Amino acid sequence: MHTFTTNTAIAFLGMGLMGSRMSKRLLDAGFPIAVWNRSIAACEPLFAQGAKSLIFEDLVNYPIIMLCLADDQAVQSTIDKIRPYLRSGQIIIDFSSLSVHTTTALAQQLVTQQIIWIDSPVSGGTFGAEQGSLVVFAGGDIDLINALQPIYAPLSQRVSCMGKTGTGQATKICNQLIVAASSTLIAEAVALAEQAGVDTQLLAPALAGGFADSKPLQILAPRMAIQQFEPVQWKVQTLSKDLSNAVQLATQLQLDIPVAKHALTQLQQHQQQGYAQRDLSTIILNIKNTN
Repeated sequence: MHTFTTNTAIAFLGMGLMGSRMSKRLLDAGFPIAVWNRSIAACEPLFAQGAKSLIFEDLVNYPIIMLCLADDQAVQSTIDKIRPYLRSGQIIIDFSSLSVHTTTALAQQLVTQQIIWIDSPVSGGTFGAEQGSLVVFAGGDIDLINALQPIYAPLSQRVSCMGKTGTGQATKICNQLIVAASSTLIAEAVALAEQAGVDTQLLAPALAGGFADSKPLQILAPRMAIQQFEPVQWKVQTLSKDLSNAVQLATQLQLDIPVAKHALTQLQQHQQQGYAQRDLSTIILNIKNTN
C-alpha cells in the first residue's frame, strides 16, 4: 500500500510554461523538490525559491518522478537519459501531452524495471498551473492514482482516472481536439464580426453564458479583438502537435474527423509562417491574411 505525504521527495523534469508553475506549487506546499531542465537557466527561479538541482545519479532517492516535457521525442529522450539511474518501485507521473502509442510503449519498457507509469496530462493552462486548479486525466492503476491524491492536491482541482495506461493521454487528445479546433472557429467568428461592423471587444462578454460560451472563447476572443498576444498562454506549436496526435489516433482507429483535420491544416500553416512559439490567439492573423 502506497502512502504519500508532503515529506515525499519529488524529482520534476521540464521547466517550461507549465512545469515551472507546477513545481512552484509543490514547493509552496512543502514538498522537497529537485528540478531539471535541458536549459538550466529555466530552473534558476525555482532554485531561488528552495528547489534543489537534480543530478541524475541522485534519482534513486526520489520515489516520485514527474515529467512535463514538450512532446513524444522529448519524453523518450529524457527517459533514455535517466533510465540507468532508476530503481524498482519508483513512480513516474507524466504531465506531458503525448501520443497514446508512445505512452503505452514507455510504460511497457519501464515495467521490466518494476517502475510504474501514470499518464497524467492536464488542462487549465498557465493560469490553472499557477492557481492549482488544473484538471488531470490519469491513466493507470486506480488505487495508486487515488493514493497519489496528496501529490496531485497542490496542482489540481480534480483528478479523473480514465482507465488503463494511455487513456489519460487519449482523454487529453480529445480535450485538445476541442480546444484547437475551437480556436480556429473563434478566430473566424471574430474576423466575421469585425467585417460586419461589430465592436469585437464586446463579442466575448455578449456571448458569455450562452450556448457558444467556453473558456477558450473568453480567453482568446478578447486577445484577438485587440491583437494583444502576450503573455503566451498556449503555444501554436503545442496545439498543432496535440491536434496532430488526435488525427493520428483517429487514423489508427479508422475514424474520420474532418473538422479536426481542417483545423490542423490551419494551425500548421500558421506555424510555418513563423508563429510556432507565439500564442494561440495569433491564429486570427492567419484567418485575416488568407482573405
